[in-house]
Amino acid sequence: MAIDLTRERPLSFDQAARFLPDDARPHLSTWWRWWRHGRRGVRLETVVIGGRRFTTAEAVQRFAEALTLASAAAPDVPPSNRVLDEVEEELDAAGIR
Repeated sequence: MAIDLTRERPLSFDQAARFLPDDARPHLSTWWRWWRHGRRGVRLETVVIGGRRFTTAEAVQRFAEALTLASAAAPDVPPSNRVLDEVEEELDAAGIR
């Protein structure tokens, strides 16, 4: 499913994080990783408005539901160092880290 801006309000990743409990709030770089690479084959839905990337509370809900289903199907396997190095390079290049 895609974000429907006629029904869903765009939120920055920082704003979206506020929907989660304080002790479970992912770092901003995690939101970018969820959009760019996903987790367990599930990617966070986003839209670009005026050159900025946004998600919605509904998209975060769909992402969490899909991850819950995926986690029941497969054990957690950590990514390889190569993948982590690539993500860190992308974050550095984007000035996020």
